[in-house]
Amino acid sequence: MASKPAAPATAATTTATTTTQDSVVGEAPPLPPLPNPSTGSANPAASLPALWGYLQPALDHMVRSPTNTPSKAPAIEVSYHMGVHTAVYNYFTSQSEQVAPSPGPGFRNGLSPPAQDKGKASGTDLYDQLDRYYADVAREIFLGAPADDSSLVHYLVPCFNRYSAGAQAVSRLLNYVNRHYVKRAVDEDRGWLRFADILDAVARTIREDDNRERIHRRLRERRTTELKKFGYVEGASAAELAQVEEYAEAASPPDRVVHLTAVAYRRFRIEVLEPLLTVPKMKGNGKKKKPPQIGDKAPMPKGRLARSVKELLESEGGDEEEKGRLAGGLAVMLRACGVKVDHPLRKKLDKFIPPPEETESATTT
Repeated sequence: MASKPAAPATAATTTATTTTQDSVVGEAPPLPPLPNPSTGSANPAASLPALWGYLQPALDHMVRSPTNTPSKAPAIEVSYHMGVHTAVYNYFTSQSEQVAPSPGPGFRNGLSPPAQDKGKASGTDLYDQLDRYYADVAREIFLGAPADDSSLVHYLVPCFNRYSAGAQAVSRLLNYVNRHYVKRAVDEDRGWLRFADILDAVARTIREDDNRERIHRRLRERRTTELKKFGYVEGASAAELAQVEEYAEAASPPDRVVHLTAVAYRRFRIEVLEPLLTVPKMKGNGKKKKPPQIGDKAPMPKGRLARSVKELLESEGGDEEEKGRLAGGLAVMLRACGVKVDHPLRKKLDKFIPPPEETESATTT
């Protein structure tokens, strides 16, 4: 197993370093690719701790390393990339062999093994470890947020851009997990939208003379209705549909199996955005406050992020182009992390989203 690397820089340090260096010397050359760590005679696929010890330096380099180009994750050497793919493949294969070779008496009549064994065989432990990893990174970002509301948006947007670039790079690196674990889980009805989620609504519309085709059509219509909550428009291309579905995946609860980029965005929503969007409970005797009189200043929104956005958009002076860029970056963040189109902040910020070619690096996998 590779030796444990030095503690990586936090996202807050990354952002501060990037901002300072860019403003002084312009864009510096990218970091050199991370070399393949020596494992000696150890087999990275022997166990989850061994595999994770081999993977984590690559993940930390891609997601946490300081960089002067937040929209692009630092690279790893080709040999390391190939080594990761081989190790993950071998780990999945060895896990399957541990479960599959000799079915017990209860499975000899064609019955399937228990769902728990299926999950273990197809990589649930690695998937859960990745989810915990993103939770830790997102929590670091949240804990590094400035106390001053006026600085919050300026902090979040570059942090998210860096986090998003790293998440996309990791998803490409571990695409085997997407293709073999996530796809299988979705086929087994463990994805972001499950049959039970839409069955009740569809069942109420089924008539006695409905055939299988009509029922399936109603199920598809219900799925489309769900996707419209995240911006899907009838007639959208296959690529646009896949993108909207990723937003829906990011909005799902943590027990739903989703693609790895959506795992990262979902954790950013849970660990960073939701605490900042939450309105804190006010202490008091429960008496209603009298409404403001004419001429009184309107009350500030109570959630931290809402207050920060209000201050950004309504502050006088400053660089209007920079304000628009930050507002657009925040809108992209909310959309990617699964905040629905009818959320008040999205309604306020979506008009600042730049054309698709400018946002592609922050939202595509």
